Amino acid sequence: MDANTNQGALQALAGHFLGMPPVAALKPQILEWRDGLLRLRAPLDPNINDKGCAFGGSVVSLMTIAAWGLVTLELERAHVAADVFVADSQIRYLKPVFEAIVVEAVFDSDADRVDLVEALARQGRVGARLRARTLLADGGVAATFSGRYVAIGKT
Repeated sequence: MDANTNQGALQALAGHFLGMPPVAALKPQILEWRDGLLRLRAPLDPNINDKGCAFGGSVVSLMTIAAWGLVTLELERAHVAADVFVADSQIRYLKPVFEAIVVEAVFDSDADRVDLVEALARQGRVGARLRARTLLADGGVAATFSGRYVAIGKT
């Protein structure tokens, strides 16, 4: 996929995020997409809780949509139309976030990413495991996420 196609896929994803009111309220920004990694950022102000740090629901939501977005982008790259759903997830909160929320999502294994399109074409439906983490400016990790996503081909 060339740079223009990548840019179009990223713009489409950003538009999709803004089309979902709960996601739009987070004010997510796409920072980077490359080699099976998607990094998002959301400002602290619209995601702040009563303790002055990021609301846990915002943290998990941003990690959830980062992993969802990564699956969506990988399918888009292959020109495959599918609906992507989160099937289950687990979150661990390790530290509070007193700054912009930055998350990155990756596939559990490169094989999951590589097999995604082929398995979907063969079966009409495919599952993939992803993980995400919330990064702190000092290099620490504030939260971890693991989730299973399902893509169902559109006919």
